[in-house]
Amino acid sequence: MTELKPYTHRVQYYETDMMGLTHHSNYVRWMEEARIDFLDRLGFPYKAMEAAGIVSPVTKISCEYKRPSSFGDLIEIRVSVSAFNGVVLAIQYVMSAEDGSVVCTASSEHVFLSKDGRFVRMKKEMPELSALLAELAASGEGPMPAEAEAASPEGSEDQGSESPDEGELSR
Repeated sequence: MTELKPYTHRVQYYETDMMGLTHHSNYVRWMEEARIDFLDRLGFPYKAMEAAGIVSPVTKISCEYKRPSSFGDLIEIRVSVSAFNGVVLAIQYVMSAEDGSVVCTASSEHVFLSKDGRFVRMKKEMPELSALLAELAASGEGPMPAEAEAASPEGSEDQGSESPDEGELSR
């Protein structure tokens, strides 16, 4: 698979605080923007997934702020899949300024559910997306901070269970 272009975001004035720095909460918003863009670029728009009755709520999120950004900065966000077991998806983000310096590394974890809250086995419901996410997770391509490698789940195969066990959600 060819490398996907990173998502870019220009820091807006309203995203800064009284110190003139980007407020920390905005990085989480940018993660969502980049994740939606990532799925679009893969050919699986989130809006289409929702239309098919599948939602993907965040179950875990983590950010490590490396250096500040401020109004007008162009932030490049690289997204990579660090783990996927058919139900739980782990994503890594590396956010960099125009000079290449890393401003934030982050991760998010998601599950796939039906609109009534039941776990969805993506291998059955969306086999093409499931195969692509598994391939991306197995490839090891893209940015992955060392702490994320240590947190990768054992065995990314879809075991066919209707719901992940407690260990899969709380890695």
